[in-house]
Amino acid sequence: MSNAEHEVGALLESREQACRDKDIEQLMSLYSPDIIYFDVVPPLHFSGSDAVRKNFLRWFDEYDGPIGLETHQLKIAASENVAIAHMFHLDTGAMQADGSPSRSLWLRSTVCLERTDTQWLITHEHISLPVALDTMQAVLDATP
Repeated sequence: MSNAEHEVGALLESREQACRDKDIEQLMSLYSPDIIYFDVVPPLHFSGSDAVRKNFLRWFDEYDGPIGLETHQLKIAASENVAIAHMFHLDTGAMQADGSPSRSLWLRSTVCLERTDTQWLITHEHISLPVALDTMQAVLDATP
């Protein structure tokens, strides 16, 4: 694994921990000010760090306590200044809004990053649901 891939991997681990801890300042420090973010919740497209911050705060507020977030099947490809990663996330935790005791939801994530003069920053993120439409069940293996 290249040094760039190690650096991106460390950033993604920091992102995961910031989400678990609901640490909005740490989380947003990993994103470019002009981030483009596609999510599974309306309005589906968030542009710029202010909009993405509000979306993360909305997500944090859905949970009563910390968010359980696990990364699976992480793949990273990185050159000197550009990187892309894709993975599955298992998102779990006690919910506040609907009174449900907990949530367990699989998500797909694709993250694009660029290296600035001093650090890697996330410039694009795309979240989707890995669901087979015929069964509405999570599908984590793309093998036919």
